Amino acid sequence: MAKECSNTSCNKSSCEGCGEKKNQSLMAEPNVFSDVKHVIGVVSGKGGVGKSFVTGSLANLMASKGYKVGIMDADITGPSIPKMYGIKGNAQGSDNGIYPMPTANGIEVMSVNLLLPDEETPVIWRGPVLANMVKQFWSDVIWGELDYLFVDMPPGTGDVPLTVFQSLPIEGVVIVTSPQDLVRMIVKKAYNMADMMKVPVLGIVENYSYVKCPDCGKEIKVFGESHIDEIAAELKVPVLGKMPIDVKLAELADSGLFSKIENEYITAAADVMTQTATAARRTEGVAPVMPTSRRAVRMQSHILPFPRW
Repeated sequence: MAKECSNTSCNKSSCEGCGEKKNQSLMAEPNVFSDVKHVIGVVSGKGGVGKSFVTGSLANLMASKGYKVGIMDADITGPSIPKMYGIKGNAQGSDNGIYPMPTANGIEVMSVNLLLPDEETPVIWRGPVLANMVKQFWSDVIWGELDYLFVDMPPGTGDVPLTVFQSLPIEGVVIVTSPQDLVRMIVKKAYNMADMMKVPVLGIVENYSYVKCPDCGKEIKVFGESHIDEIAAELKVPVLGKMPIDVKLAELADSGLFSKIENEYITAAADVMTQTATAARRTEGVAPVMPTSRRAVRMQSHILPFPRW
């Protein structure tokens, strides 16, 4: 058994397993052809709150302001971003890595659905394999030059969210929730995980806040009264928006036309993103030269270029 490290007795053998030994970084190396300035996570304490909808809305918002934007669909077992944007087919690649696929409004997207032979093929992998796939989305995907990369994370606080926090240079997260009785516990779980990972919470978006009557315009609180303002005040984070149930927006998403959505309910988030970008450490250097040759990359049952384990 290794001896305890002390000021008077310390050598190579005694420090094996020593708690004072410098921790190795778990941060994944980016692809050499990627130059991503700011990485923002979109999280939730539970599923079914519209996290992917908010991720896409934030991406559209920043793209409309002239920024170069990407979306990493890190919800490996429940990917929805390609369907929302109407992206079909398989991602292309070369010996240098995998190329994300663009949306109609120029957002670069990478999702496991772009690597599968069919979008309805289930991903039946255990936690460590799922987590490794997310790291490969950072290391093996050629993101090119991006101002913002939004990471659509799976709900909860399991292996994949933990891997994203530890392996990607997340500058901040946006928490998505809904107005239900459990909201306080759900928001605090997501908040506390970010706090434990020392990642700032940029704000909270409440989805399904109300539905507006098409005849009289009255706001009907389908899920009860919202308590998000008091919770946000308690946590000292801003409320970035309260999104209603909007049938027109839902129809665009279901039709693969999400690129046409301008979500007016979260415009306040743009200022927060810009402030975060201004405060964060910027990567210096010349933008990478992009390789040109591409070949199809597909996951098949007998050969899996992804994942490595």
